[in-house]
Amino acid sequence: MGTPAFPNLGKHCSVEDCKLIDFLPFTCDCCDKVFCLQHRSYAKHLCPNANQMDVTVLVCPLCAQGVRLVPNEDPNITWDLHVNGDCDPSNYQKVTKKKRCPAPGCREILVFSNTIRCKDCTQEHCLRHRFGPDHNCLGPRKPDTGFPFIGGLRSQKGNSKPNQTSNGSSKWSLGLLNAASSIRASAEAGMQRLAIATNQALHKAKDGMAQGSGANGDLDESCIHCHARFNNVTSLIQHVENVHESKIKQAPNRVIVDVCPRCSKAFRDPVLLVEHVEKDHGGFSKS
Repeated sequence: MGTPAFPNLGKHCSVEDCKLIDFLPFTCDCCDKVFCLQHRSYAKHLCPNANQMDVTVLVCPLCAQGVRLVPNEDPNITWDLHVNGDCDPSNYQKVTKKKRCPAPGCREILVFSNTIRCKDCTQEHCLRHRFGPDHNCLGPRKPDTGFPFIGGLRSQKGNSKPNQTSNGSSKWSLGLLNAASSIRASAEAGMQRLAIATNQALHKAKDGMAQGSGANGDLDESCIHCHARFNNVTSLIQHVENVHESKIKQAPNRVIVDVCPRCSKAFRDPVLLVEHVEKDHGGFSKS
């Protein structure tokens, strides 16, 4: 078997029933024996060490990681070592729920190198669907310039039966009305405080002027009812409140009568007096 130039050329097949001389034999990487072309596979020559090249992998249902079965070892022992060792259930979501392209019919996984965000719809797509016509882009969203609570108020008026949408809009409108009422109440309270402060300032100014005038001994203030004169405004106000307002309160049935300056005819209504002057005196009240 062989030539002087190639002394090791050709060997017998290691299978007892074959023993074929093969000039280009195959050496098994598990049992290191020589076989012919027909018996080169593990199954054909029944290799006893074939399980050393076994790469059977089981996918863990807890962490979605691959667990390789060790040759000449019980699979249950291999599984227990994985569960009690490097099994991480939090990795399941990362492996199974990967971000994919939202284009219709496309299931490509989006990673850093193939992800592009659309400027109009602001969604991430793969390279094939990066343009708007490819992923049926709806375009940029129009800004809502109106008041958001108007639609809720309209829906509340239009729908007689309340549902989830009307309940939400009614709550929104009720909160808005409460806020508006509170703002209005605070504004009214502020106006009242401003009016009180203004009146106090006016009274202080008048008191100061009255005290200044009273120091000079001049009687500048006079009553329009009895023509009594006083040094300051405070004394005049007290005089009117004590003397004249008490008399007006004691006579609630008092009737104010207007007299015609020409014929001395009395009228309770000023309009009747004007009509009398225009009709009987030709529009002139003086003779």
